[in-house]
Amino acid sequence: HVQLVESGGGSVQAGGSLKLSCVASGNNIRTYFVGWFRQAPGKEREGIAIMDSIGSETYADSVKGRVTISKDNAKNTLYLQMDNLKPEDSGTYYCATVKSVPRVHGLIADAYNSWGRGTQVTVS
Repeated sequence: HVQLVESGGGSVQAGGSLKLSCVASGNNIRTYFVGWFRQAPGKEREGIAIMDSIGSETYADSVKGRVTISKDNAKNTLYLQMDNLKPEDSGTYYCATVKSVPRVHGLIADAYNSWGRGTQVTVS
């Protein structure tokens, strides 16, 4: 079982940037599917960026071109670089992992079985 801890959230003005980190422990996530999800108050958790076991990336249309997911296998750490942030990007951001998932389901939260506790992002 993988334990995940997110960090890097904060409050920024629209147009600003943040880089989120997610440190994994318990297992090496090198060959796992990994992803970033966010949840705004009153809304469902949505997938925004995933990376599969061979490093291919998928992004939600709402963030495409503004965020980049990356992974440092040596540090067992996942990152999310977010640029040109908008107020609608506000929410709690979670990282998640699963050993394998059909790529078509990659942005679906229910497909993942290890989750961090989240980090808050507020864009004003």
